[in-house]
Amino acid sequence: MSSLRVILRLLFFPFRLLWILFRLPGRAFQKLSLFFNQEPEEHPLGEILANLPDEAARQQLVEHLEAFRAHLLRAVIAVGIGIVFSFFFTPQLIEFLARPVGGLSALKAIEVTESIGVFMRVALMAGLAIALPYVTFEFWLFAAPGLKPGTRKFSLLAIPLVFLFFIGGMAFAYYLMLPAALPVLLNFMGIQTELRPNSYFSFVTGLMFWIGVFFEFPFVIYLLTLIGWVRPQPLLRGWRVAIVIIAIVAAAITPTVDPVNMFLVMLPMSALYFVGIGLSFLAIRRRG
Repeated sequence: MSSLRVILRLLFFPFRLLWILFRLPGRAFQKLSLFFNQEPEEHPLGEILANLPDEAARQQLVEHLEAFRAHLLRAVIAVGIGIVFSFFFTPQLIEFLARPVGGLSALKAIEVTESIGVFMRVALMAGLAIALPYVTFEFWLFAAPGLKPGTRKFSLLAIPLVFLFFIGGMAFAYYLMLPAALPVLLNFMGIQTELRPNSYFSFVTGLMFWIGVFFEFPFVIYLLTLIGWVRPQPLLRGWRVAIVIIAIVAAAITPTVDPVNMFLVMLPMSALYFVGIGLSFLAIRRRG
């Protein structure tokens, strides 16, 4: 009798598999519909932090931290996959980044492992850029349970914009800042600079990465407003203080000491600050 059951299961297994595959899209659609239309969780993170002395609030905070760790782990794995994938085109990317100084032939390595360090640094930046949409999606998944259904759907559209603004920031640094800064840096006080791959690519990748990060400011403000940690009115009232802070940050990250390059950094950062205020007002409207 048992052998007959085994034979029947083997005979009907292809049909059961087809039935499971046929139902899979419907189940996935139901889960997505439930996720996007469910009401926000009863204990959002902001409320938990406000009631932290309470034992129940501390337990809920631990649950939030566990969820955040899981999302962070998946994000780190995605970055690792992006770095591995970037190995295939890193040599071409290195040649592209060396163009502002005349190509790789203009660089002189003096250490045995210098070229390997440059390769890994550029691959890391490329891997971060590749994985950024998924990393943003993981952080959105962490914040989504505390958002209202309409806000949850609308905020999902910001993920591709986060990637585009990050790439736009790196392009701004490469095409506008580097051509203006390098002639000053390489001939400052009439001293000819001998370029090393390690120092040059550390400078270029660091500048491109941080400018790309600063271009994400509007979306950070938007997300913090959705969560309830930021409101647009104080940001608007404190715009003068913000401009001073932006000037200090621009002076810190500007590759040269001349005011022209500092202005090149300040202008987009100031514009992004006001774009962030606009998105903050939009987030307030989305929250109702």
